[in-house]
Amino acid sequence: MKKLHIFMLKSFSGPFVATFFISMFVLLMQALWRMIDELVGKGLDNSIIAEFLFYVAVTLVPMALPLAVLLASIMTFGSLGENYELIALKSAGISLYRIMKPLIAVIILMTVLAFVFSNNILPVANLKMNSLYYDIRKQKPEMSFKEGIFTNDLEGYSIKVDRIDKNTGMMYNILIYNHKDGHGNYEVTKADSGMMKTNVKSNAMDLTLFSGHTYTDEGLQKVSARKTFPFRRLKFDEEMLSIDLPDTDFKRTDEDAFRSHSLMLNLSQLQYRIDSVQTYLKTKKAGDAKRLLASNYQKSKSSSPQQDSIWAEQSKDMYNNPDSLYLSYDEEEKQRAVSAALQYAREVKQRNQDNMHYYTAQQEQVIRNQIEWHRKFSLSFACFIFFFIGAPLGAIIRKGGLGMPVVVSVFLFIIYYIIDMMGIRSAREAVIAPQLGTWISSLVLLPLGVILTYKSVTDSEMMNTDAYKVFFEKVKKFFSRKQWNAEKEVEFFNKGGEKVITVFDKVVNTVRHIFKRK
Repeated sequence: MKKLHIFMLKSFSGPFVATFFISMFVLLMQALWRMIDELVGKGLDNSIIAEFLFYVAVTLVPMALPLAVLLASIMTFGSLGENYELIALKSAGISLYRIMKPLIAVIILMTVLAFVFSNNILPVANLKMNSLYYDIRKQKPEMSFKEGIFTNDLEGYSIKVDRIDKNTGMMYNILIYNHKDGHGNYEVTKADSGMMKTNVKSNAMDLTLFSGHTYTDEGLQKVSARKTFPFRRLKFDEEMLSIDLPDTDFKRTDEDAFRSHSLMLNLSQLQYRIDSVQTYLKTKKAGDAKRLLASNYQKSKSSSPQQDSIWAEQSKDMYNNPDSLYLSYDEEEKQRAVSAALQYAREVKQRNQDNMHYYTAQQEQVIRNQIEWHRKFSLSFACFIFFFIGAPLGAIIRKGGLGMPVVVSVFLFIIYYIIDMMGIRSAREAVIAPQLGTWISSLVLLPLGVILTYKSVTDSEMMNTDAYKVFFEKVKKFFSRKQWNAEKEVEFFNKGGEKVITVFDKVVNTVRHIFKRK
């Protein structure tokens, strides 16, 4: 290995390791800030919290790696430019391509390793993290009330609170759906306000409700007695509701319940899911269409006219003119026929709408799997793109350290992240193809990397900051010079207008001469 290669690898490895851990720390704090409400007050052991944070950190590696590559490449080449080492290497006849060559090999290797990580390790980390997060949310569900959101963590109840006073603990506009018997939401309670208190001895949550109503459907409460449907409404000024809480011991849920999600699948599993669902949808659509035609449109024709040749001959005109049978009815029969046809059409329409909802749900699942399939490649390829953006930019900035490189890196990464999120959301809503939605951020930034790399290799003035300083100085002098007086401005624009008119007349005469010759 040449000394230049060793020098470049040493110059890049230090900033890369430092920026990678800084990026991981920032992203982990951002994720922890979003989940802090679910972790505080649950009585979790330190080992469980440490395990959860470890899994979260592993899932953030594909996002932190491109940011670390961008920041480290800007810092490395910015430091070389600031210390005039880059100029010394170029003056010795070493091109920028030869300087970047060992780092290009490292980035290619890093891209491959990032793909292997996303395909093999990331699904397992997502499975562990989501299953553990589900168990944490189930621990002490009385602590998970949020304003304006239904809480379904309490078994048998769905509770929504519009506003919670942080100082007094008073809750306002409480809505409680009771379905603990498994017969639907047979009881609904709406209260103006209330207080919550956990009873440690009975392992229950006591809700004291004020100024409300309770609506109970007695027919739903007892399925066997549905001959009548009694309804009960109760008005109260104060009512006590006791809700049983689960055991306080932390219990782990079986991870197999979460394995079907697209985030928990590798490349081959995603491809299998995509192909199987698409094949199933194609077969089901063909079968539904065939059954629809056989049981609805061709219903009258399916009664085997060959069994009665006389009936077939008499009904031939009816097939040619379906209205002839309708016109032979009297008014009462026509009304019954129209009513029956409308009811039949509504049933068919409702059945088709249900089928369309099912097709849409299955197609959304296919889109999610396709997005995750392509993201395993796009997030890895982002490392390659960001290196060819960061290295030329480092030569432009010519600043090392964590000052200007951090600002530029964060700005570019935010642009990449916003474009990526917009593309993913558009793909999930079926506005654009999943392939385009996943790769659109890379397609936008790839030309920038190619242009910057080409300009830096060819030593274009685009990479010279002095050229920009000279340009802006000329612009400043142009606007700061003494203004012309009004007469000179009028004379100048009059002369310019006469020249434009003269040129236009010459063009028109030339065109006329050509058409006359033809």
